[in-house]
Amino acid sequence: MDQAYLRAHPEHLPTFRTHQRLRETPVGSGGVSIASRLTLDDGTSVFAKSWRSGEPPEGFFAAEASGLTWLREGGAPTPEVIAALPTMIVTEWIDPGEPTPAAAEQFARNLAALHRSGAEAFGAGWNGYIGPLELDNTPTTGAWGPWFGERRILPYLKISADRGALSPAEVVLVERVLRTLRTDAHSEAPSRTHGDLWPGNVLWAADGRARLVDPAAHGGHRETDLAALALFGGVPFLSSILGSYQEVFPLAEGWPARVPLHQLHLLLVQTAAFGGSYRAGVRAAAESTLRGL
Repeated sequence: MDQAYLRAHPEHLPTFRTHQRLRETPVGSGGVSIASRLTLDDGTSVFAKSWRSGEPPEGFFAAEASGLTWLREGGAPTPEVIAALPTMIVTEWIDPGEPTPAAAEQFARNLAALHRSGAEAFGAGWNGYIGPLELDNTPTTGAWGPWFGERRILPYLKISADRGALSPAEVVLVERVLRTLRTDAHSEAPSRTHGDLWPGNVLWAADGRARLVDPAAHGGHRETDLAALALFGGVPFLSSILGSYQEVFPLAEGWPARVPLHQLHLLLVQTAAFGGSYRAGVRAAAESTLRGL
């Protein structure tokens, strides 16, 4: 199987893998997926990602493929989708590299251009996933605040509470934040966003260009992408990225105070999917949001 054959007949890839007709090298992965580098008969490589155990949720990899393609159409540097099957996604192979100041500055400018390309509505035209959880992408043309509360905070608060990942007091804190989102405060027109842009989803490449990977892409608020870059240790050269972004597409006044609010969505996804070890982050983000009101 060479790359031309793979592009023409992607449905045959699982059979080739099962019968060990391809050289397969595991690469770093975590969460619900496993990833491999597949070396084809023509010497080229592709990146393949599949569900770690059992069958993936229906449409899981189709959603990732749709998101990557949509971001790419908006000018984002994303790996090209080669195949999207029910059980896996295959993209071009990107040789990994190290972050540099120049790459960080270019990444910021690319991200600003992506956000400027806009979206028709909050949400997207396909059913979404974030990590292993469903993401309600029902397109909404109303204000950002109520949409963010109803579609990005409340569902994961409910899951977290039902699973005991948050205490009753922590649930009350987040519910107070939800009440503040019922107004049109801090609204902007929807941007084309990655949707899960924590540092692990920025691939620093050997060619000096960072790529966006593993999206939960949708029309959202651009501050959410930028806030996510500061999570879990922060992306390298974060201050340079924010400075370069501001030069191209300045943020609304007071945006630093809103960072915890935008981070709250991804932190609640963590408690909903992986449990109470992330509850301190949820509590801190909710408290900081309420103090900043």
